[in-house]
This record gives sequence, structure tokens and C-alpha cells, in this order.
Amino acid sequence: MKTTSHQQLADETIETFYPHMVEVRRHMHVHPEPSGSEYETTQFLAEELRRLGTRVRLGHDDRGVIADSPRDYKRLIVVRADIDALHIQDAKQVDYASSVPNVMHACAHDAHSATILGVVRALRALEDAGAFGDDRGWRAIFQTAEETNKGAREMIAAGALEGAEAALSLHMDPSRPVGTIAVREGALTAICDEMYIDIQGRGGHAARPHESLDPIAAAAHLISTVYQFVPRQTDSHEAVVVSFGHINGGDNANVIPQSVTLRGTIRTLSETVRRRTKDHIFQLARGLAEASATEMKVEFVDGPPAVYNDGEMNDLVCRAADDIPECQQIDEIARPSMGGEDFAHYLKHVPGCMFRVGCSAAAIGCTPLHSPSFDVDERAMRVAAKIITRAVCNWATRD
Repeated sequence: MKTTSHQQLADETIETFYPHMVEVRRHMHVHPEPSGSEYETTQFLAEELRRLGTRVRLGHDDRGVIADSPRDYKRLIVVRADIDALHIQDAKQVDYASSVPNVMHACAHDAHSATILGVVRALRALEDAGAFGDDRGWRAIFQTAEETNKGAREMIAAGALEGAEAALSLHMDPSRPVGTIAVREGALTAICDEMYIDIQGRGGHAARPHESLDPIAAAAHLISTVYQFVPRQTDSHEAVVVSFGHINGGDNANVIPQSVTLRGTIRTLSETVRRRTKDHIFQLARGLAEASATEMKVEFVDGPPAVYNDGEMNDLVCRAADDIPECQQIDEIARPSMGGEDFAHYLKHVPGCMFRVGCSAAAIGCTPLHSPSFDVDERAMRVAAKIITRAVCNWATRD
């Protein structure tokens, strides 16, 4: 930031606004909406943003929010939050537990949204104090459908990156304590692809399997073979994960079904390994189809690419974090995560950075993401909001 007074104003604004950030986060936690259904969440956040004096546009199908400053800037840095929840039953015994059966914010998107709302509040105060020039400014995106790899592309199609030259985002990290952030230049997450396999056999009586072409037996062999041989034919220095998460076939214990469907995922860190892994699975399916006399159809659907953090943007975050007394430690992430994150789609268009924010504490434990008991220490939102506000201002006011 330009002056110490502006830093002080930003910090004081976030401190004053922090109780409302907590209210917003808990409201979203009580009223979660899964990917593709974020209508009430959108309206709730849009109204919050209008009260802060921003110009609000809704995304695809009136889901998601693009919030701009009332001032017109030629060049923008985008700060992005995600707003969708997961199909998980909330198991927490707290007064802000999800009120929606089998839906909860188990990936901290509620905390991300409240954090970026706090950033917007601070940026508006700084604008009013003259901290920004006329050239560089900011935009906030509250994005839908991150969990299904649709939201980022929908928001981009709705104009979220028009005029943008950089992007920032955060992700809460329950493996780290509050007061810690973690950064990594280069690849942060994996390239993700979904895998669909349809196995067609010939059904029959379970007592006479020789009269059938058993797709369950073929599926079992295929899963075992993929798990055994894909890693064995990949260089041990290269990362690849193949997992099946869905098997469907049959309705009765004494009937061999006609077909079985499998769904899974492959996670890689390079295009070369990605292509070889797909080719190898096709090869294994062809061989087992012939051996079992079944038909196997394999399809892959592209998921998000890898989040690739730009070096200058990563440094921007680190310098901002160095200025925050509440940020007691900056960790370097040694290896990329094999998880996926659709913030990567923005980074195909502009340089940017996603960083991880420690959110565990003794009072809430350190339950993992996507767990029924997942929670965050809400003080992490205050830490992240101060870092992002400083990073935005440093980007906007640099020579």
C-alpha cells in the first residue's frame, strides 16, 4: 500500500467488519446450496454487495455474482470466492449447523465468500480515502459450481475477466493452524479428468454363470488391473492417481446383470503422463473385454487443469502476508496437491495465485475437507482478508 495510514485503515475496516463476516459465513453454513442450485445464496450475497456500494451483475442462470467498484478502472485484478456446497450430511453439534438435509459447506466456500466480502468492504473504504489511482482497480467474483468444474467457465463466459490482468484466490486449509498460510510457485493442484466405463455382458441366473457373460466379474478384474498396472507403467518420479468412486450394476443377489457402469477419476501433473495414462486404461479395457467376451466402452471427460501460480503473483501474496502481524508463518508447499480446483480456468487467461490459509484450532479440531464434521476457525477469514486487501492494493498502486 502507498502509506501506513492506508494500511491502518484497511486493518481497522476489516477488524470492524469481522463480526459481520462471521455472520455471513454462518448464514451460508446454515443455508447451503449445492452446485447448480445457488439461487438464494446468490441473492443473499448480491444484496450484501449492493449495500457496500458495488455494481452487481449476476452470472449464468442468475447464479453467481460479479461485483465491481463504482469507479471505472482500465485494468483490473480479480479476487475470487466460491459459493457452492456439497452433498454431505452435517454432523456438527453447533448452532450454525446446516439446516438442509444432506447438504453442507464442507469445503469452506462459505468462509471464502465471507473473506472476499470483507476484502470488498476494505477496498471500498480505501477507495474513499484516495488509495487508488484512476488506472488500476479491482473486481470481486462469487462463483458457483466449483465442485462440478462448471462455475469458473460460466463466470468467464458472463464477463468476469473482462479488463482483468491478474487474479487472486484462497483456500482454507484445515491441516494448518490459524495464523499460517502456505504458498507455492508453479503447479499447486493436479490436472483432473473424470472416467466413465460401461461394461456390457449377458445377464443370467447366478446359479449358472457359465450361461452368462458376467459384467461384474469383468468390472472387478478391470478395477484390479488398473490399480495394479497403471502405477507400474508410470515413472516413479511422476505423479498419477487413478481411483474409482462409483460402481453400479445389478438389482438382485441371484441375478447376473446385463451391464455394469464404473465412474472414477485420474489425477496427473503433466500432459504427457495424462495422455499415457488414458491410453493405458484404453489398452487394459480392450484386453479384458476380449478375455471376458464383454464389451467395454471407456470415456474421459476433462476436469479442471492444474492451478499454476505465477511467480510474481505468488511473491505479491508473500509480501502482503509479511505485513500482517496475525500471519505468523508462511510455509512453502513442497509438492502439488493431487486435488482439483477450477480456479485454474481463470489462470488460463490471466496470471494469478491461489494460496492456502490455515484454519484449524484446538477448539474446532482439524477435521479434513469434505468431512461431515468439517469446520473452520473463523479468525482465519480475518487473516486472509487482510492479506488479500494488501495484495490488491500493492498490485493496483505499483509503478
